[in-house]
Amino acid sequence: MEPRQVRTAADALKIVKQRGLTHVKVGVHDIDGILRGKYIHVDKFRSALEGGFGFCDVVLGWDMNDQLYDNVTYTGWHSGYPDATVRILPETCREIATEPGNLMFLCEFADKAEEICPRGTLRRVLARAKKLGFEVKVGFEYEFFVFAETPESIREKGYRNLKPISPGFFGYSMLRNSVLSDWYRDLLAMCEAMDMGIEGLHTETGAGVLEAALRVDDALAATDKAALFKIFTKVLAQKRGWLATFMAKWSKDWPGCGGHMHMSLWKGGKPVFFDEKAPHRMSKTMRQFVGGQAALMPELLGMVASNVNSYRRLIPGFWAPTASTWGVENRTTSLRVIPGSAKSTRVEYRVAAADANPYLAIAAAIGSGLWGIENDIDPGEPVTGNSYEKKHPAKLQLPRTLMEAAGRLKASKPARDLFGDAFVDHYSATREWEEREFRKAITDWELDRYMEII
Repeated sequence: MEPRQVRTAADALKIVKQRGLTHVKVGVHDIDGILRGKYIHVDKFRSALEGGFGFCDVVLGWDMNDQLYDNVTYTGWHSGYPDATVRILPETCREIATEPGNLMFLCEFADKAEEICPRGTLRRVLARAKKLGFEVKVGFEYEFFVFAETPESIREKGYRNLKPISPGFFGYSMLRNSVLSDWYRDLLAMCEAMDMGIEGLHTETGAGVLEAALRVDDALAATDKAALFKIFTKVLAQKRGWLATFMAKWSKDWPGCGGHMHMSLWKGGKPVFFDEKAPHRMSKTMRQFVGGQAALMPELLGMVASNVNSYRRLIPGFWAPTASTWGVENRTTSLRVIPGSAKSTRVEYRVAAADANPYLAIAAAIGSGLWGIENDIDPGEPVTGNSYEKKHPAKLQLPRTLMEAAGRLKASKPARDLFGDAFVDHYSATREWEEREFRKAITDWELDRYMEII
């Protein structure tokens, strides 16, 4: 049996036995989209397939630096950080390309923790789509920088003067991908082996930056693949003595890293965004979907631009939008409608960066679109020309900081309807915490500007 043929608990036990494994790897994604996990013995795995297993709920109660939130109610010192139930998802079985022969399974939180579980949040949005009769197809694109550095060397250098794997601006370079063909080959092969196949891979414009477009799939499967792509790209790079980063904006001198998401709705196996006779070939359903996305983007941005650094990217002139706008084949807007054939007509959610938790970013993008359909929201006329140079209404302006975005999310009635009170309260509190942690820091810019002269 092949890993991607596994569908049931019985299948999972069968393949583990066939391979003679003593341990398998299991992991669950936290609020920031970081995969937390461990190896477990096959006896533990067998029992966990039936009734789940306990996983300390601190992974929902701390930040990416393992610092405990002091402003959430779901878990904390007040609850004693008990175990939360986690269920294993047999259908996510994969052989780990960097650990030949070994298997990995994704998990998700169950019971009360499911209300704030990122993957659970996306599943609730997709259940809403199903209730409306829709299936959702999604494709992720990621830009990421790769350095000839290690986790140790970047810290020794203070994150300055880092050496990229290739110099200069050189987008779509055949020279770079030929010289570094072994890296490209290994990355492509790993992604094929782990069922997160790449449709296109090329250099972007910047030193050592690549863009990978993952193949389109059903929304939940596509998001699993996106989340796994991020971590295992880092794994592959670090095994070479390199370091890959999906940070939204690591340097003021280079463009930021986009995490664009393409999506379309289908009904009964047929696409519903296409209308040959409509302007831009956009069906009424597509117009409503885009209308909802544009209307709610300022309120839901905290789920898409989820870190302090995310807002360093959202500045004019760097291929990242600054207002909730839409256009047809326009890369200066937040939403890019791509007219094509019935199957290829889609909307690209361009405001998202590579640092976002893919489960929450796509939940926000799809959820707001469904809200637009439910409320018959028309997007108005598309922006033509350079959106950066136009003056947009105040209601379309995006939050400028993570704290502002967290406040808009917390106050959003549509967000509470789409994702639930428990999720909105918990998640917005975690984003407020993140900005509070940032405000404790004294930056190099401040020291250079103020210490001597002010």
